[in-house]
Amino acid sequence: MTGRRRWSTEEILDTAAELLRTSDAESFSVRKLAAALGTDSSSLYRHFRNKTDLLRAVADRILLAAMDGHHPAGDWKQRITTLALRLREAFGEQPQLAGVWGHYGSGGTGSRLVMEELLQALRASGLPDEQVPVRYHRIVVLLASLIASEAGISTLTSKEYEQGMEQFRVAVLGADPEHFPALAHFARDVRPLGADRRAAFEEILAAQLADIEARIP
Repeated sequence: MTGRRRWSTEEILDTAAELLRTSDAESFSVRKLAAALGTDSSSLYRHFRNKTDLLRAVADRILLAAMDGHHPAGDWKQRITTLALRLREAFGEQPQLAGVWGHYGSGGTGSRLVMEELLQALRASGLPDEQVPVRYHRIVVLLASLIASEAGISTLTSKEYEQGMEQFRVAVLGADPEHFPALAHFARDVRPLGADRRAAFEEILAAQLADIEARIP
């Protein structure tokens, strides 16, 4: 009698990433992954301790892809900006996985590569060592939030996007000046975040880096 096929770790992660492209992390389960592979859940637990461990491994592959071929160049601000844009691009290609990274994080080689580059850049800025971890955490929170937010928009269908735009227009242009005076005043100039998302991403990051620079002794 032929036994069940033994799946490699990479094959399991490939299938998990494919499932996550069409669903979210909350509805994802090891049981569903096992069914997609034609095996039972117990065989997957030989590779991963639990669902969280598996999701972190999937997110880590995106970080590895972002760091593939990366060679630090420029001053500390250029290094952080380049790293941030590489992460944004990598998750932009697989936006459904951005939320996984933001929620579950990662602890593999990809994560270590990102952490090392960011910490080295911050240390090169001239910040005192005791300030480097604080600034590191703030930048990571900022990047994870921005990337996950942007990815959430990009996963909308065209119908969902149009419905959202219509609701935005109704909420803004229909604002009662008596109750929402500022909103009514700026209604025709307020725009949803659209084609200028990269510019907004860079400006917000630049403001954080400028704040760091202002605190360097």
